[in-house]
Amino acid sequence: MGIICLSKQNIGQEHICCALSDKKGESGVRLKKEWLTCRFEEGLKFKRLNERGKVFIEYLPAENAWVPIEANGYMFINCHWVSGRFKGQGWGTKLFEECEKDSEGMNGIVLISSNKKKPYLSEKNFFIKNGFEVCDTVTPYELVVKRFNPQAPLPKFRTNAKQLTISNGDGLDVYFTAQCPFAVNYAHEILAKDYSRPVRVHQITSKEQAQSHTCPVTRYSVFLNGKFVTHEILTQTKILKLLES
Repeated sequence: MGIICLSKQNIGQEHICCALSDKKGESGVRLKKEWLTCRFEEGLKFKRLNERGKVFIEYLPAENAWVPIEANGYMFINCHWVSGRFKGQGWGTKLFEECEKDSEGMNGIVLISSNKKKPYLSEKNFFIKNGFEVCDTVTPYELVVKRFNPQAPLPKFRTNAKQLTISNGDGLDVYFTAQCPFAVNYAHEILAKDYSRPVRVHQITSKEQAQSHTCPVTRYSVFLNGKFVTHEILTQTKILKLLES
């Protein structure tokens, strides 16, 4: 077993870890691969274990990250995931070391986590053990950083990320990007349903839109009556409960 790096040359033949056994996820995987291919030109790296499993890390220069942060000169980790039978074998550390190696000469590495363990976010404790510290907060989200250059400004959330509101009126608003194949699939499922209240789905299609978003997490975010609710991908049952609240 070893770590391989995806590129324009091999992404058509290689899997991207997410939705491996989910036939319904094929459209999301296709769009994710298209998204990755465009990001490769912006410095994105997608490295994974050369096995059929969910063991990967995805990162790119923070200036090109699809999140509302200010972190010039830093590397931003989009996702860091080790699951199933590969846990406890040191692959999480090996993948992070790949990111550190590719971040040499930069100010440091930054990512978005939370004050408690939450789905679809990297676990903060792993990174704290690897020299990270919390540098900014929009409850419950935390920006954590490992600085290589102690003179560099600490990264921070943009002001717009702290608003946690939108002005679309009554109903539910779901924002998503193609970064997460699960988000793509669920967003399209939402579109196909009828509801008693307005449900609007918005795809974020550029880093400029993402960096202007009004909450820290952009790959999937839910607002009810204009107020941010969650970044967690909702089942149909949970959506109906929200609309009834």
